[in-house]
Amino acid sequence: MGGISIWQLLIVVAIIVLLFGTKKLRNLGSDLGESVKGFKKAMSDDKPKDAEFEKVEQKQAESTEQKVKDKEQA
Repeated sequence: MGGISIWQLLIVVAIIVLLFGTKKLRNLGSDLGESVKGFKKAMSDDKPKDAEFEKVEQKQAESTEQKVKDKEQA
């Protein structure tokens, strides 16, 4: 009743291998693995960039405040 047995999975895998061939499936798997690695690297690289962005924003805010104070004193 519902659910997929191991035999049904094996039949589906065999049909896929026959249709696409092992070389094409191997290339597809390696491409998928590289894209996942690239995605993980991009996600881990975002954190330092965000910290640098906050530092730049803080410096800009401080310089703006300093300009306002200078104008008030003049």
